[in-house]
Amino acid sequence: MIPMSFINPLSDEGKQIVREDGGDLDRIFDENDDIIDAVNSITAQEISDDAYIPKSYVDLVIKRVEWYVDKKSDPKYNHKKYAFLFYPEIAKFDVIAFYILCQAIGIKYGPNSRESRAVSELQGQIIENRLEELYERDRLEIVDKIMNILIVQDRIKWTSLADLLSSKKINLQDLVLKDGNVILDREDFMEYFKDVVKLQQPERMYNVFIGNRIKELIMIKMIMQNTENYIKNVHEIAGREVEPNATLLKIAEEVADALSKEIRYYGGGDSGGEVKASPLNIEKFPPCIRKSLDGIKSGGRNEVIVLFLTPFLSYARLYPSVFSRNTTLKVSDVDADLKITQNEILPMIYDAADRCSPPLFDDQPQEKININAKLGFGMNDNLNLQHEGETTWYTPMSCEKVKLNMPNLCRPDKTCKGITNPLSYYNRKMREK
Repeated sequence: MIPMSFINPLSDEGKQIVREDGGDLDRIFDENDDIIDAVNSITAQEISDDAYIPKSYVDLVIKRVEWYVDKKSDPKYNHKKYAFLFYPEIAKFDVIAFYILCQAIGIKYGPNSRESRAVSELQGQIIENRLEELYERDRLEIVDKIMNILIVQDRIKWTSLADLLSSKKINLQDLVLKDGNVILDREDFMEYFKDVVKLQQPERMYNVFIGNRIKELIMIKMIMQNTENYIKNVHEIAGREVEPNATLLKIAEEVADALSKEIRYYGGGDSGGEVKASPLNIEKFPPCIRKSLDGIKSGGRNEVIVLFLTPFLSYARLYPSVFSRNTTLKVSDVDADLKITQNEILPMIYDAADRCSPPLFDDQPQEKININAKLGFGMNDNLNLQHEGETTWYTPMSCEKVKLNMPNLCRPDKTCKGITNPLSYYNRKMREK
């Protein structure tokens, strides 16, 4: 049986490991033979390059972050470089690395930062991958064991998952409810819904609607939420200290640098024929976008500004290669502090809205909130990392949809031939010398 702390480092077992072995911050940069030996003992691990092997606790912290970024962003991702992360031989060292990472981010950046969100997502993804490495029986056993500790009551009220629901980590639609209770166990499902499923195959119905998938989802999301709560607690305690720990501040900066690699992949790096993120060039815009920037003098102001112009300008500026990369990102993945979005993109959208007749926000000020929603920040007045992910960052509308829903915008020029999306037009023009 794998250690519980390998899946949930915030468990009592994980805390005990930190109390016994993780207290000396002065030595976490030192080469650690035990870590090296543990990684080298894993036969699935690629060891042809010495750089693949973490040699200290700090190395292990950074390797965790590099795995998260590379798996998400690098088209040439090599799993064997990071295989050690998914074997329990490193469990004790990994738990300590987790706490070092959370403490560094909590002290330097706080709970509502891009870095904090990345650490939470990292932990969720690493748990998913570790569960996938287990035999089915072991997987079921560890999930049940952790869930019994995370949720102590026999009947789980949906209100007890309020933190997960409010942070959008799970949706009510993911859950099967009866009388306010979240149904997870097979026996409860049969008891509550026996009359409904009696003409079906009850076991199959349980597996379709709940099964192990929902248990694992809730467990992972609860650990992610607890990770964020721990970072918040660290930040609050650090705020009462005279001077933050210099070692942890240094690690936080190294973590932030490792996370910035993702921005270089999608935003700032030159990828051959792909267009890299750069200041917008209005001369390269397609006719439909230039017409939108002049303002809409008739009906359809909302659709043009919110649904059409907002996604185009944001992707053209931040992530023009979205269709060739085919990887979903959030705005802050390529604009970490949101300065580009607030100082370059939103002003262009607002200017176009003001040029409408009548000006869009004069009679429909709520459309500013809808613009934020289309950028992925939920139905909120301001762009705030705390709300990012509450809605989806909308991708640019296709030419076919423009012709169908906004035919007055479509005035093709010679470059439009063979183009299926206004963003593709912009990228083609930007590649021209």
